[in-house]
Amino acid sequence: MTVLVFDSGIGGLSVLREARVMMGNRKFVYVADDEAFPYGDWDEQPLCDRMVELFGRLLEKWRPEISIIACNTASTIGISALRNAFPDQQFVGTVPAIKPAAERTASGLVSVLATPGTVKRQYTQDLIDQYASTCHVTLVGSTKLAGLSETYMRGGFTDEEAVKAEIMPCFVGEGIRRTDIVVLACTHYPFLANRMRKMAPWPVDWIDTSEAIARRATTLLEPLSDVALEKQTRDEAYFTAGTPDNATANLLLGFGLKHLTEKI
Repeated sequence: MTVLVFDSGIGGLSVLREARVMMGNRKFVYVADDEAFPYGDWDEQPLCDRMVELFGRLLEKWRPEISIIACNTASTIGISALRNAFPDQQFVGTVPAIKPAAERTASGLVSVLATPGTVKRQYTQDLIDQYASTCHVTLVGSTKLAGLSETYMRGGFTDEEAVKAEIMPCFVGEGIRRTDIVVLACTHYPFLANRMRKMAPWPVDWIDTSEAIARRATTLLEPLSDVALEKQTRDEAYFTAGTPDNATANLLLGFGLKHLTEKI
């Protein structure tokens, strides 16, 4: 009864945290493709090819009930290719929360903070056209926030001025109207939310989709039998680049993950 959670780095731990609350009796395997981090720098076809090849090995090794793609860039670029390549496997992706942002905004000014890869995908524009056609949506492609998030998660500190520089394009004013919602369209970003709030020029609603992703995955799983309710094994984490540094290993322990030195 295994749930596979996949990300390019350690940002997907935000989704894992929520998923374990809802599906705590299942075994979780967290896989970080840190050898290819950050995904936002990749062209579409090479990343699709890499993900399909990698998942061929991951699915063979663990045969999970479901695979959660806890990465916006990986989801918008590669999830269709994964579903085509592995039609018998359930995948849950991560997409920008444009629909709830459009429903919630009062000013009509919404910003989507994402990696450059997510910003330039047609999938993202299609979400805007479908759900936010009456809003003014500003797409902001950050080249540094994912790395800043990883640094913060490992060491507990970050360059606040660098965070400010990355988020400032999200804040738009049109007459008396101002941006009132920023969609965090990368699972790394919620870990920096407090720093973003501190450095923001005015208060906004920051939308994080981690809980919604976990809830969606839960609805696709069959209930566990009474025999399977007691969890017997510890959750595990693997990295495509091999053994992570001590700070990352300690972070994983804080999330209840046992790191395996085996290179995937």
